[in-house]
Amino acid sequence: MSQRTPADVTVEILDFEPSLARYFRDLNVEWLEKYFRVEPLDHEVLNHPVRHVIEPGGAILFARLGDEVVGTAALKYHGDAVYELTKMAVTESRQGLGIGRRLLEASIERFRELGGRRLYLESQSGLGTAVGLYERSGFEHADPPSPPAYERADVYMVYRGI
Repeated sequence: MSQRTPADVTVEILDFEPSLARYFRDLNVEWLEKYFRVEPLDHEVLNHPVRHVIEPGGAILFARLGDEVVGTAALKYHGDAVYELTKMAVTESRQGLGIGRRLLEASIERFRELGGRRLYLESQSGLGTAVGLYERSGFEHADPPSPPAYERADVYMVYRGI
């Protein structure tokens, strides 16, 4: 049996619905526990995504490969048409198939549909693959306007592809 390559992977992007909330939590906890630790703010957002992301005007997207939900990303609304790309994760067994890129593209598209005027993210310099993906997708490094929301964050980027 041959291994699938990114060219023959069909990823379906799904919008948030309550039955998918567990994937939002589980996918993010998976990578956070591997590289960092789950901080109190992570727990709050991941356990209450409707309160922290959906109700304020944001969005949560999911990537499905066949019958398996393998990735997620959120656009957290901060008011005044400003959104934060956050909680983006792809399960380890499905990394390298272009799923993260597809989730990022769908998130940028949704940001535009929502009428956003500023999109930013906070990341960590040790996540070189992720930071490189953001750079190739139109995000540029910038000085953060305030201290990061998470202890692990040492990278601040703003989307310039608008």
